[in-house]
Amino acid sequence: MTQTYFDHNATTAVDETVLEAMLPYFRLAYGNASSRHAYGMVARRAINQAREQVAQAVGVQPSQIIFTSGGSEANNLFIRGVADYLKPSRVAVSAIEHPCIRRPAQELARRTSERWQLRQLAVNELGQVRLDDAASALADQPAMVSVMLANNETGVIQEVAAIADMARSQGAWMHTDAVQAFGKIPVDFTELKVHAMTISAHKIYGPKGAAALIIDKRLLLKPLIYGGGHENGLRSGTENVPAIVGFGVACELAGSRMHDLSVRLTGLRDYLERGLIEMGATIFGWGAPRLPNTCYFALPEIEGDTLVVRLDKAGFAVASGAACSSVTPGQSHVLEAMGVEPMLARCAVRVSLGDDNTMTQVDDFLKAIGKIAEELKRLNGMMI
Repeated sequence: MTQTYFDHNATTAVDETVLEAMLPYFRLAYGNASSRHAYGMVARRAINQAREQVAQAVGVQPSQIIFTSGGSEANNLFIRGVADYLKPSRVAVSAIEHPCIRRPAQELARRTSERWQLRQLAVNELGQVRLDDAASALADQPAMVSVMLANNETGVIQEVAAIADMARSQGAWMHTDAVQAFGKIPVDFTELKVHAMTISAHKIYGPKGAAALIIDKRLLLKPLIYGGGHENGLRSGTENVPAIVGFGVACELAGSRMHDLSVRLTGLRDYLERGLIEMGATIFGWGAPRLPNTCYFALPEIEGDTLVVRLDKAGFAVASGAACSSVTPGQSHVLEAMGVEPMLARCAVRVSLGDDNTMTQVDDFLKAIGKIAEELKRLNGMMI
């Protein structure tokens, strides 16, 4: 059976152009970029070019790019790196942040000897950070703030620039996790008014194992990983040259393709959601600005995990939540923060579309989910 992949927010396939650019650095140009011989210089030039490509994609200087092994490391580098430079104070993060922001922030607050205080910014029923609550939290002058640009579950886009204005007025360092947004909507570091931002390669048809923390040059950070002083001393370790090269090329491709892809995916998503609404589905985040590819829905009385398994058997790969949180299953903290009733939250399923998806696939999906839903409702009726 041919499998249709509808889980692009979890990861994407490496683009053929990206793969071709990476391949020479596995076996031919395999030098260590810190070596001073010809092999090393080839690797160093490749990293420098990738740094320029990533920088251009988000409107910064190459020196502002810190390459990391992934978005989780980059987010931890901001939270822990800033905290280690400052006296214990307050950290504010939105209630819907990815665990790689929430957990390091929670860990700071648990370390009573450091006396950090955590404040979560509330969201409304659409999943948007409440600006009034953000203003209230920032009036307490936190040392750092992190609000994601677009949520990985609902796709809801946040008013990061407005929150960054508030943070700057209180002297706080402002970060945004733009991993899900980058490549799907325009992302400009300066326009967002942040001091730090995270992006990742494997969400934009690049390889896993490459990401970046982009920083304002005035931001003071201490590294998570000490060693040979790579990445201007902020991230030691021999660079993953093939992955970094792939990241750079993926950034270039994302910039050239984003507009047309966004228009096409918006059409597919809207068509999908009309069909789901006709079946009685609830669309989470409906009415808020969202990523063009993301649909997070629930069919009442049909558990999301059950539906995901049945759809997989029918040839469709979807998610019941965030793939990065699959090791700790349970109700989505995002839906909980939005005030979604727990029984409905258990029915949540996420479809995230990508460049290889078609209208025919969406039609087939709607037919499959309609059939599966009827079967499950009959089974539920027999068990009552």
